[in-house]
Amino acid sequence: MEAEVQEISEHLRHYPPFDRLDRKWLDQIAARTDVAYYREGSMIQEYGEPIDTLRYIRSGAVEVYRHNGELYNRIGEGDIFGHTGLLHNRRVRFPVRAIEDTLIYLIPADVFDQLCEEDDQFADFVELSGPRLQATVEQNERENDLMVSRVRRLLTRAPVNIEENASVHEAARLMTEHHVSSILLLSPAEEGDERAFAGEEHGHWRLTGILTDQDLRGRVLAAGLSGETPLAEIKHDRLITIQSDESVYEAMLAMLRNNVHHLPVLHRRRPVGVVHLSDIVRYETHSSLYLVSNIFNQGSVKGLARLMPDVRAAFVRLVDDGATSQMIGQAMSSIGRSLIRRLIELAEAELGPPPVPYCFMVNGSMARNDQTIATDQDNALILDDSFDPEQHDAWFAALAKRVSDGLHACGYPYCSGGIMGTNQKWRQPLSVWRRYFEEWIDKPDPEKLLHSSIFFDLEAVHGEECFVEQLQDLIAQRASQSPLFLAALARNALNRTPPLGFFRTFVMEKDGQHNNSINLKRRGTAPLVDVIRVHALAVGSRSQTSFDRLDDIVQANSLPAGQADKLRYALEFISMVRIRHQAHDLKHHHAPDNNIEPENVSDGERHNLKDAFHVLSNAQKFLRFRYPMPSR
Repeated sequence: MEAEVQEISEHLRHYPPFDRLDRKWLDQIAARTDVAYYREGSMIQEYGEPIDTLRYIRSGAVEVYRHNGELYNRIGEGDIFGHTGLLHNRRVRFPVRAIEDTLIYLIPADVFDQLCEEDDQFADFVELSGPRLQATVEQNERENDLMVSRVRRLLTRAPVNIEENASVHEAARLMTEHHVSSILLLSPAEEGDERAFAGEEHGHWRLTGILTDQDLRGRVLAAGLSGETPLAEIKHDRLITIQSDESVYEAMLAMLRNNVHHLPVLHRRRPVGVVHLSDIVRYETHSSLYLVSNIFNQGSVKGLARLMPDVRAAFVRLVDDGATSQMIGQAMSSIGRSLIRRLIELAEAELGPPPVPYCFMVNGSMARNDQTIATDQDNALILDDSFDPEQHDAWFAALAKRVSDGLHACGYPYCSGGIMGTNQKWRQPLSVWRRYFEEWIDKPDPEKLLHSSIFFDLEAVHGEECFVEQLQDLIAQRASQSPLFLAALARNALNRTPPLGFFRTFVMEKDGQHNNSINLKRRGTAPLVDVIRVHALAVGSRSQTSFDRLDDIVQANSLPAGQADKLRYALEFISMVRIRHQAHDLKHHHAPDNNIEPENVSDGERHNLKDAFHVLSNAQKFLRFRYPMPSR
């Protein structure tokens, strides 16, 4: 093979969409490729002119324009252009000018056509808008079995059912006869009942509960109840179910969030089976389900702290098995919430019952379900309005301290900003919390909002969940009606900019400890989360996760077409680079952090990072335009 052809093939294989092609394909492409050189300032292609090659940047940089002359993008080594024109009547749709001395590989149109016809991944890449970043993210999702496998695939038999007015003895007999560890409870229902389903023989029924082997031990035998006790008297207050067309991933999350080992599966309203923990294990090899179960078996803070190596190992296994950032974030957040719940149980066992109802609330990443392995704690207490500081505060201060100290012992550092229930300001009755949010929204002060925006991501972990729901309702109702608040929040969201220089090079940190690196949280995921939060509050979204908020934003049609998808791909990709970096740190026995050195990531990953940061940059510019400061 000629040296020049080999050099072209070698360069192509490092950059998408060519990085997924086999060597034979690359050599064929390289053998047909010509080379062109353009000096800085020269036009490479003009709008409307014929185009017969795909252009690949070997070195240098170019600017891509819309046909009206508006700058569309700046791209560099490893990027392609001209594919849009090749796909649409062989005419240039985006003019391109060299902004540096630039070397271009020219790949003939017939080779491009053959690639599109014979390689679906290549076709997806060049046909999709914003192809490189989108194609990379979507390919990762397609390759993840947890995301595509439906929970119905785990079912091997029909459920065993019994009427809830039957006795415990009868239920135990049926479970033994059918060799099952759970049985579903039904009650007769009227035909018009929205939760009813038609029985196989006659009548209409409603699923009301589930009884497991563990329930028979804990709720019947340990409690000394008679075998004639009606099942309705021992069933759980809350029934967790899942639809049959949900993913295995969603089933895993339902078990993680609720610490259950049996999950009834429904087709619409009809029970079609029960998924057990052991069924998930065939797909979910990360041990996070076992880990959550083990958390609730610990009897001390020391016991919980001893599980932290298992938490780190679960994180690494999730990354190695190709989980998405959403899956990892939700798994790690579920583990964190489980730790908090167990710490509260241990504290209440020592302190006695709470003097008034309360809710333990988490904020920030745990509320958004996007925690990683490197995170601190952000929490607060919402107390019933009957709270009397003199009579009751000592109990809640002690609870907050036990939980906060326990989290710190388990590797969740104290919040440097004091966003913890141990701070009396964040340990207040519901009425005070309402006043907090009303003041933040109705009289927005940029400085105060800078330190309080974390409270606009909030979720109940333990206690009276309705307290948090009331605050979520208040935020959703008032924020969308306050242009001044949205403008102030938008201004704060512009404080952290992506690390891109004028020519789409990276701007490095210069803070001493992490010199010549990029902080992917401070310069990437955090400002993306800020941008998404502003748009979500503007449309009255009650969602807490960034990806759910994007769904609400799309539903409200509040962004130009395709912009929410770009934000989704950018957030997912930067999050995964950050997560993989933390997993790499753990594997090499380093403390995980958020800083990467660009030279330590692959060429394709660097290009995708630039694209993602470019999405963030454009989103911040649009934010300033969408939420201007109202004139007084």
